[in-house]
Amino acid sequence: MRLFTINNEGKLIPFKEHTFKEENNEFDLENLLEKKPEYFFEDGEIMIIGRQVQTNLGSLIDLLGLDKNGNTIIIELKRDKTPRETLAQLLEYASFVENLDYELLNEIFQEYVGEEISLDNYHQEYFKITGDANVSFNKNTKLVIVAQDITNNIKQTALYLRKKGVDIYCIEFKWFQNNALEKMITCDFIIGEESYIKGEVKSKTQLPKVNEITFLESVDENGKEVFERIFKFAESNGLSCRWGSKGFSLNLPIESSFVGLCLGYPPESVFKQSIYSVIEQIDKKVNDAETIIDYFKKELIKTQFFEPAGSNYKWIIDKPVDNTTISTFLDILTEVISQIKQKGLK
Repeated sequence: MRLFTINNEGKLIPFKEHTFKEENNEFDLENLLEKKPEYFFEDGEIMIIGRQVQTNLGSLIDLLGLDKNGNTIIIELKRDKTPRETLAQLLEYASFVENLDYELLNEIFQEYVGEEISLDNYHQEYFKITGDANVSFNKNTKLVIVAQDITNNIKQTALYLRKKGVDIYCIEFKWFQNNALEKMITCDFIIGEESYIKGEVKSKTQLPKVNEITFLESVDENGKEVFERIFKFAESNGLSCRWGSKGFSLNLPIESSFVGLCLGYPPESVFKQSIYSVIEQIDKKVNDAETIIDYFKKELIKTQFFEPAGSNYKWIIDKPVDNTTISTFLDILTEVISQIKQKGLK
C-alpha cells in the first residue's frame, strides 16, 4: 500500500512505511489500542477493562475487553512479526479468562479504572444499553492478535482454529511517516473479517487518576457549583474521596473500613456530568441495609432530579442548579450517613 499527502501546490508527498519496532515498543502499541480501540475495530466497539492482566500462571494479558454482549475479548499485541508461540500464549490466556465469573471481571475492571462503579453499570452506559436488558458476561471469549506482520504459520493455524470453532481474529497494521514527520497507521483483518468483532486477579496497569483540582477543571459551570459543595460537605463531615481515572467516589470511613455513598463524573465521562448512587455498597457492607436502602431510594426519587440507572440512581447535571437542590441532596446523604453509623458494618 502506498500513501500520499497533497501539499498546497498539488504535489504528492509520499508516506514511507516504517518498521514499528524501530521507533516504538509494545507499550506504545498498547497505548494506541487502549485509548481508541474503535480505530482498529471500526464495525463495533470494545470496552477495555484491563491492561497487563495477570493470569493464575503468572503470565500477562496485554489487553482484556468486553463487547456489547458481554463477551470477553483477549488482545495480544506484537509490534513486529508474530513468533510461533503467539497462539500458545493466546490459548493459555483463554483458558484462564474462560473461568472468570462476573465478580472476578468486576474486580479486574475496578482495579484498572480505580473507581467503585460496578462493571455492569459502566458496561450499560458505555454501550448505551437501554431498558431492562440483562447482559450475561463471559458466555464466549474472542481472541485477537494485532501485529505489524502476521506470519504465514500463524495465519494457517488461526484459520484451522476458526474452522474448529475457536473465535479468533488476526489484524495486521502498517506504520507510515512522511518527510514532515507526520505519522499514519492503517489496519486490516487478515483472519476473521467475515465474522467481524468490534465488537486473586490483578491488572498490572491502571489508568492515571485525577484529583480534586483536575476534576474541577474538567467540569462546566453547572457541575462546578454542585461538586464544590460536595467537596466542602465531605471535608466538614470527615468523608473521603477516592479518585479514579475520570471521577471519584464519596465514602464514609467507619470501623476501619469505608462505605461508598455516591460517585461523581465529569462531562467527558461515559456517564456524562453526573452523580450516581452506589446502593450495592451499602447492601454489601452495612447491617440491616434494607431499611437504609429503602430510605435512600425513596428520597432520591422524591427529588425529581434523580432517575433510575439500573440498580442505582443518577443525576445528570446538564443545567444550572440552585443551592436548594444541592442542599436537598446533601441532606439525604447526611441522613444516610447517620443511619449507617447507627446500624454498623456486617
